[in-house]
Amino acid sequence: IRYHDREWGVPLHEDNRLYEFLLLDGFQAGLNWSIIIHKRENFQAAFDNFNPELIASYDDNKIASLLQDRGIIRNRLKIIAAITNARCFLDVKDKYGSFDEYIWRFVDGRTIHNNWKTLQQIPARTQQSDAMSLDLKKKGFQFVGSTICYAFMQAAGMVNDHQINCFRYKELYQEGE
Repeated sequence: IRYHDREWGVPLHEDNRLYEFLLLDGFQAGLNWSIIIHKRENFQAAFDNFNPELIASYDDNKIASLLQDRGIIRNRLKIIAAITNARCFLDVKDKYGSFDEYIWRFVDGRTIHNNWKTLQQIPARTQQSDAMSLDLKKKGFQFVGSTICYAFMQAAGMVNDHQINCFRYKELYQEGE
């Protein structure tokens, strides 16, 4: 509830926080978000406060340590993807000046405010998430399918997918005007 009320859908422009959400959404693949959000502090400790510079330097010893950490999702492919994605993230920052500058291009730099009345109306992917996924994969990112990208877009406030009768929809819509 706290995550929904304070974070989900709030436009995010700070690079390391964007990397955090990308990492967490990658670990969410095939799982329920509540599992990830309940392990968020464990992920934060295990992954050096989501610092991409540190994560990009992880070696086999660190991978072995992470695979033993019961506080996180111990999936080798997802752990390696987090490291690979940190390296790609840093490459994108170098090329575009910031990850924020790069990633928000997929929504023309502005939150898309949808008008969903029911949860069933909310899509799992969109043209924007398809384009983001394709471009991230071209840049070497892993665990960035369109559905994961759309979840990332929702979390980072690139889309406002709160239902129109939710108090957060109105608050976020007004902040974006």
